[in-house]
Amino acid sequence: MRVAAVGDVHLGEDARGRLRPALDNLAGHADVLLLAGDLTRHGALDEARVAAEEFSGLDVPVVAVLGNHDHHCDLGDDIAKLLEDHGIVVLEGTATTLRVNGQRLGVAGVKGFGGGFAGKCASNFGEREMKAFVSHTIERSEALRGALARLDTDVRIALTHYSPIPETLRGEPPEIYPFLGCYQLGEVIDEARADLAVHGHAHFGCEQGVTPGGVRVRNVAQPVIRSAFATYGLGA
Repeated sequence: MRVAAVGDVHLGEDARGRLRPALDNLAGHADVLLLAGDLTRHGALDEARVAAEEFSGLDVPVVAVLGNHDHHCDLGDDIAKLLEDHGIVVLEGTATTLRVNGQRLGVAGVKGFGGGFAGKCASNFGEREMKAFVSHTIERSEALRGALARLDTDVRIALTHYSPIPETLRGEPPEIYPFLGCYQLGEVIDEARADLAVHGHAHFGCEQGVTPGGVRVRNVAQPVIRSAFATYGLGA
């Protein structure tokens, strides 16, 4: 099966129609499209409407998670509903199963959060503000664990906005790694033995990496892939 993915398109009201020409022939290149968050610039509903119009009515299923930009105006639930009203599946600690060429493709999705990676990460200790930060990291990772566990499919993909590994962040300043991803997501992905992990968020990172357990990870932030989408092959 062919999986197309992109994140961090950051669409505004002036971007209407920008991606559509490349997406209209998507079925010739892929069987499903994954959106790895940050579909809007500032999380405004007018921006989300542009994103919904760009990615709706395609010849392949579209599955998305939201990113930090999509939550900026505290309208994440409204944006998710708007996208869903346009036929886009939005995941947050949930999963969906699709039939692709006789196989069952499962996608488990969560926004994720920051926190950092082994040896250089925040800890659930100290001021309540720090504990609240790390608690959200743990909570979102546990939500992904539950979503992956509920999938009984031939192929399983973990879709997040934040990165599960530091390797796909190379090119970003190391000082901001704790705000770009967390090791807890990677641990969950390895435990579930997912077939692929897809994320965005790291505009200056690199595309390819691998979890400690050997799961392929792809950073599909549009500034990284420099295309309307990237395509990956999975399964038989």
